[in-house]
Amino acid sequence: MKVTPTAIPEVLVIEPRVFGDARGFFYESFNQRAFDAAIGRHVAFVQDNHSRSGRGVLRGLHYQIEQPQEKLVRVVRGAVFDVAVDIRKSSLTFGQWVGVELSEENGKQMWVPQGFAHGFLVLSESADFLYKTTDYYAPAHERAIRWDEPLIGIVWPDLGVAPTLSLKDVSASPLATAQTFD
Repeated sequence: MKVTPTAIPEVLVIEPRVFGDARGFFYESFNQRAFDAAIGRHVAFVQDNHSRSGRGVLRGLHYQIEQPQEKLVRVVRGAVFDVAVDIRKSSLTFGQWVGVELSEENGKQMWVPQGFAHGFLVLSESADFLYKTTDYYAPAHERAIRWDEPLIGIVWPDLGVAPTLSLKDVSASPLATAQTFD
């Protein structure tokens, strides 16, 4: 497994070793010991999520203010532009973002630690997105920051059409009024 810190060092890109031949491929998508060694601590995952979305769907920027979820995310079909935004007020990188293309071809995964909002834009006709989380989904504690927040300035890939958003994402908070982490 290859682990690469992003411009925000707590957010990591993880690339498994893929063994391929004429029959196809094999790779270990998750190994607890290797993952713990990569991030320098033990993490217990309690929930796996799977979403399928069509081209141009943008989900995010989501987080849970109580029961925060750390996430290990990957794409098993299609491609997305995946984003993590630092929303820890005490951080030197507060309000900054990193983005990585995750796809079935590149096999990359992204570690999104506590204190970050997360979102993605589907680049392919559709994408199956998987994420392991360290806490359970708690709708009462879920929050969202606008995907197009000017104070953050995410440069989303231009697909030639406006992104498809949920009602929750259309009405998400601007960063200035969002509930964030200390």
